[in-house]
Amino acid sequence: MTEERIVHCRKLNKDLPGLARPPYRNELGQRIYEQVSKEAWDGWLQDSVRLINTYRVDLAAPEGQKFMLEQCAIYFGFEKGEQAGTAWTAPETKG
Repeated sequence: MTEERIVHCRKLNKDLPGLARPPYRNELGQRIYEQVSKEAWDGWLQDSVRLINTYRVDLAAPEGQKFMLEQCAIYFGFEKGEQAGTAWTAPETKG
């Protein structure tokens, strides 16, 4: 059994289990592997579905892949920029 890798997660600002391997085969993937916890990555996966649905992102197209990699880098604070909004809004509460 392999020992669980602990990283200091830049998104959640605490020491947590890291990913088993880099999620992408590029510099961003390596940075995520080194600085992002599995918990934060799981949060990105959930949020990324909203982006894909809102913007109808074609992940097979280079433009779609570029958009999602940029949003991922912004999400984890590796790049400056504005996170794209999604169509999801919190339900209104009756007051």
